[in-house]
Amino acid sequence: MVLLALIVSLFAQIPQWTVQTSNVNARLRGVSAVNERIAWASGSGSTVLRTGDGGATWKKLTVTTEALDFRDIDAIDEKTAYVLSIGNGPASRIYKTPDGGATWILQFRNEDPKAFLDAMSFWDADHGIVIGDSVDGKFYILTTANGGRVWSRVTADALPPALENEGAFAASGTNIAVYGKTSAWIGLGAGARARVLRTIDGGRTWKISETPLKSGQSSGIFSIAFSDEKHGVIVGGDYQKEKEATDNLALTDDGGVTWTLAQGLSGFRSVVAFVPGAKVLIAIGPAGGDYSIDGGKTWTPLPGPGFDTFSFARGRRIGWGAGARGTIGRLAF
Repeated sequence: MVLLALIVSLFAQIPQWTVQTSNVNARLRGVSAVNERIAWASGSGSTVLRTGDGGATWKKLTVTTEALDFRDIDAIDEKTAYVLSIGNGPASRIYKTPDGGATWILQFRNEDPKAFLDAMSFWDADHGIVIGDSVDGKFYILTTANGGRVWSRVTADALPPALENEGAFAASGTNIAVYGKTSAWIGLGAGARARVLRTIDGGRTWKISETPLKSGQSSGIFSIAFSDEKHGVIVGGDYQKEKEATDNLALTDDGGVTWTLAQGLSGFRSVVAFVPGAKVLIAIGPAGGDYSIDGGKTWTPLPGPGFDTFSFARGRRIGWGAGARGTIGRLAF
């Protein structure tokens, strides 16, 4: 009976994918799950999707008639969500909906031809943060304290200098992790070294940490996640070498001050996420995924398809992955 109980317990930990129908062919790089019924997704061709029935059906929403690439979407609740588009100059924007996607408000339109937004995250309904590629050796970070009515750039004197070409990959919308009311971490890449920016005061001041992940023009940190203020994980690799898993995983137990290289992923990973309230992790890339039940120390290949991005529903052991050709999958433990 003890052996049977152990086998049942282990089997219950294995994540199970259910592929869903999105009815779009866009590459989806943004996804945000609110609960077991409500989730949002975004991608190329100005695509924004929303489900209200657990993914049985996905409705395409109209944000703008312009052709934008929505690389990140963050849902605050069932009705409120922000979506971010990428590109140089005015192609980088932030829109917000207060009514479930029926209407969208343009909150920020980038007018700097050198600036390029990558991802965003929110502590709560009012406080959020955006990362873009560095401009002229200075990091480009925006914050809001009023629900996005005003987005202000963090001044250069509050930030360390950026390396040449250093920025954040706009691959999954998950290279910013937030915790509590004021802590945040940003995973960087594309420069000579892979580093992590961190703040404990809501983005007013920043420090930076070195990590052992490989970094270059197409490599570095692609995703970062924290289970509490101390324990976090970064994943990445080289997106041009999806099957390789060399120096693309590291862990911290001191709030991101130091990072220790770990092993076990089976390829390039563009997103990592903690199961809410647990030490269970999943890491996914376009070619497949892995999961860990011990905080990232050991990993097991995740059966099923690959995705670009993933989001767990708050307080639930279910979530959604999204990727190329409109692919969406619901994952459950």
